[in-house]
Amino acid sequence: MKNRIAELVGERIARYLWMGTFHSVFSRILRAEADKLGFTKNFTIYDSSDSNSLIKSIIKGMKLDEKIYRPGFVHSRISSAKNNLITPGAYAGNTDMVRSDMHARVPRLHEVYKIYTEKCKQADAMDFDDLLLQTNILFRDFPEVLQKYREHFNYILVDEYQDTNYAQYLIIKKLSEQHERICVVGDDAQSIYSFRGANIDNILQFKNNYQSTQVFKLERNYRSTQTIVNAANSLIDKNEHRIPKTVYSEKAEGEKIKVMQLYSDFEEGAVVAEYVKDLKESEDYLYQDIAVLYRTNAQSRVLEDQLRKSLIPYRIYGGLSFYQRKEIKDVIAYCRLVCNPSDEEALKRIINTPARGIGDTTVNKVLECAMLHGVTAWEVMGDILKYNLQVNAGTAAKLTKFRDMIRVFAEQREVLDAYQLVDTIIKTTGIISDTYTDSSPESMSRRENVQELLNAIHEFCEIKTNQNEPSLLVDFLAEVSLLTDQDTDKNADDDKVTLMTVHAAKGLEFKVVFVVGMEEELFPSTFAMDSPRELEEERRLFYVAITRAEERCFITYAKSRFKNGQVNFANPSRFIRDIDPAYLDHPADFQVKSKSSFFDDDVDDFHGGFRNFRQRAPKSYTPKYTSHQETPEITSMPQSSPKKLTKIRTSDQIPSDENFTPTIPIGKFVKHQLFGIGKVLSVSMTGANEKAEIDFGEKGVKSLLLKFAKLELLD
Repeated sequence: MKNRIAELVGERIARYLWMGTFHSVFSRILRAEADKLGFTKNFTIYDSSDSNSLIKSIIKGMKLDEKIYRPGFVHSRISSAKNNLITPGAYAGNTDMVRSDMHARVPRLHEVYKIYTEKCKQADAMDFDDLLLQTNILFRDFPEVLQKYREHFNYILVDEYQDTNYAQYLIIKKLSEQHERICVVGDDAQSIYSFRGANIDNILQFKNNYQSTQVFKLERNYRSTQTIVNAANSLIDKNEHRIPKTVYSEKAEGEKIKVMQLYSDFEEGAVVAEYVKDLKESEDYLYQDIAVLYRTNAQSRVLEDQLRKSLIPYRIYGGLSFYQRKEIKDVIAYCRLVCNPSDEEALKRIINTPARGIGDTTVNKVLECAMLHGVTAWEVMGDILKYNLQVNAGTAAKLTKFRDMIRVFAEQREVLDAYQLVDTIIKTTGIISDTYTDSSPESMSRRENVQELLNAIHEFCEIKTNQNEPSLLVDFLAEVSLLTDQDTDKNADDDKVTLMTVHAAKGLEFKVVFVVGMEEELFPSTFAMDSPRELEEERRLFYVAITRAEERCFITYAKSRFKNGQVNFANPSRFIRDIDPAYLDHPADFQVKSKSSFFDDDVDDFHGGFRNFRQRAPKSYTPKYTSHQETPEITSMPQSSPKKLTKIRTSDQIPSDENFTPTIPIGKFVKHQLFGIGKVLSVSMTGANEKAEIDFGEKGVKSLLLKFAKLELLD
C-alpha cells in the first residue's frame, strides 16, 4: 500500500504518512504518550498467549475452578469489555454483565479482570485490546494530547470501515470531529464480524455522524458474472438496514446458480465430490479453482470423507482438517487409551484433560518410574505402592480414580458398540461440558465438532451392522489413523480444492464455489432465528459466500442430517427464496417428488414446487424473521435391520438406451439408509444416470438416483 501511494504522491510525501492497522497506529501514539498513562515508552505488548498465561496464573492464585474459569473464555470476556470501553470498575457495576457472568457460573470474573489489569500495569505491559482502550483513555483524560493529534492528522482515511468496533469508531470520531476531513471505504453488505465486536451501525450511520458527507458508490464488480451479481443483489435487497446500491458486472451473463436438494448430508458430500471431479476431468478446471464453503467447521467432516474417497486433494483454509482439531484429537486419545492402556502418548494427552489436578510434574514421575522398572505407565498407576511412586496421598488418589475410569470404559467395550461407548466417554469425562455454559463461537465450534465425530462413529456402526460385522471401537480407530495419516501427507502439489467457512472466505475468490448446508437453523444459524438484526448479518454472510464465485456457483442443502443420535429433518434456507428465481437453476436430477414428505407444502417438487411457493407468496412478501412457523419438528427415523443385504453396484456411465437392463429389478425390495425398506416401482434413465421410483410405505414414493442412493438389495 505504501509503495502504491508513493507512486501517486512521491516518496518524500509518502515517507511522512501514518499508515497501518488501528493497533499499529495507536501503539505508536501510546509509546509517545505512555508516561501520561503510567507506562514507559518501552512497554511490552502481550499477545493472546501471554494474556492467557497471565489469566491462568491469576485463576490459580484465586483458587478458582479452571474447568469453569477457563483462561480462553475469561480472556474473551475481558477483550469484549475492553473493545466496548468498559473498565474493570465499570464492569463490576454493570448489571447486565454481572448477570451474564452469574449465568455462565463465573461470578468472580470481574475480580479476575481487575487483577489482570493491575498485573499488566505492574509488568509495564498492554495487551492488544489495551491499544484501543488506552488510546481512548488518553484522549479522554488529556484533551491537549487529543488536540495535538487532531492538528497533526488533517486527513483521515479508513478502509474496511464496516468491520470497525465501538472503540475504533470513537477514536476516529474524536480525531476528525473538528475538521471532518475523513474518507471511509467499506461495504455494508459484507459486515459479517459482529461476533468479534464489529458494529455495522458505524457505516450505516456515517452520514448522520458527518453532516457534509458525500457518498460515492463503487458499483462495478470485476470478479463475478452478471448472473451471480444479479442473484446477490436480489438477495441483499431483502435486508432492511442497508445502503441501497445496484452492483453490475464487467463480465458476461454467465450460467445460473445451480440449486440442488439432497436427501442427507452424506449424499450432499458425495454429490459435491462427484461434481468437483467432473469439473476437473470434463471442463478443464483445476482443483485450486474450486472452493467449498460451509457455515460451521463441523460440516467439513463429511465433505473431507467424500473427497478422500474420490481421491480428490483438498486443504482446509484458515484451520485444521477435522481429525487434526484439538477436541477431536482429545476424544480419539481417550478411545486409544481405552483400547490400549499401554498407549503412553494417548495417556499423556488426556490424563489431565479436562483438568483433574494431575500436573506435568506428576506425569513425569509416573513415566520415569515406569522406565526405571521396565513397565508401562498404566501398570505403575495400577500399583503405586509396589513401584514406589513418589507422590502424596491426594495425587495417588487422583491417579487411581483416573485409571479406574478408563478401566470401566475398557470393560464396557464388551457390551457397547463404538457409538455408545464413545458417547459414554464424552459424557462421563465431561470433555466438552464447559461449552454448554459458554456461548462463544469457539465453544460452539468445539461442541459441534465433537458431535460430528459421534456422527462419523454412528455411520461406521451402521455400515458394520449392515455387513453383519461387529462395530468395534478399535476398528474405527484403525480407519481414523489412515485418515489422519493422509492429513499429514505434505503434497507439494498446490492443486487442491479449498474447504473453508464462509467467514474465512471473505476477500478471496474462486472460479467455482459450492455453498453447502443451506438449511434453516444451519444457515441461518439457530442462534440468529429470533433476532432480525442477526438474521440480516446471516444474509450478508450468504451474500459474501455467493460473491466469492467468479464463474460458477452451486448451492446445496440436505433434507436430513444425523445429529444427537437421530436423523433430523430441515427445511431449505429462507435465503434461497430471497434470490430472484430467474437466476437459479434447479437440475431435474435433484427434484423431489414425494407426496408424503413434510416438505409437501413448500418444496414438493423443488424444481416446480419451490417456484410455485414463490408465486403463491404476496408481492410484499418478506421473511418472517421472528416466526418459527417454517422450522420443522425434529423427527427421528426408525432403524430397520434386514437379515441379509446385497450392495447394489452402480456404473459411472450407463448408456442412455430405452432397452437398457435396470441395475435393480422392478418389484424387488431395497433398503435406504434414511427411508428404510421400500419396493422398486420403476427404473428409468435421466441423462447418464439411472433413476428409480421406490415406495417406502409411510415415507412415501421417492425418486432416487442410483448413483448416489447407496441402496441395499434385499435377497
